[in-house]
Amino acid sequence: MRRTARLLSAAALAVAAAGLVAAPAYADDEGSLEVYPSSAEPGGQVTVNTAACEGGTAEGDAGAVGAGAFTLAPSTHEDDAIGQFRVPPSAQPGTYEIVAKCAEGDHEVSGDLVVTLSPARGQVQPRGSVKTGVGGVMGPDPVQTAAGVAALAVAAAGGTWLLHRRARGDGI
Repeated sequence: MRRTARLLSAAALAVAAAGLVAAPAYADDEGSLEVYPSSAEPGGQVTVNTAACEGGTAEGDAGAVGAGAFTLAPSTHEDDAIGQFRVPPSAQPGTYEIVAKCAEGDHEVSGDLVVTLSPARGQVQPRGSVKTGVGGVMGPDPVQTAAGVAALAVAAAGGTWLLHRRARGDGI
């Protein structure tokens, strides 16, 4: 259980770290949706643009992250269509596909948005152990663990000795 929790925590931390250092998702071809920033925290503003609609409008869909529909309008910058949406505060960390469909034609483009944890909002990766009262080999106090193991060994040896005496007929 502890190993699984560590693996999951390490994977989540790696995704968050990759999202913090990632550059905006730009592609050279006109068939993509550029997402800036490519990594955002819950509550953050995200801008998307595409040249695939040749200066026309498009309908965007950020429903995967929970933001819903938004409109991309023509921009003066290289005939791109541009739009914005806000990542909901309830968004969970992960990678989400953002889609835009051009108003003219059936051309659809997509891009990825990585949602990361927000330390400013008190969202942090869990660390440490869970205090269940059960303890364990890797417990917080190795002296107590060793004392517990020694007590179990004495009890096992005493029980074995008593069973051996009883089997020989010496009585208890």
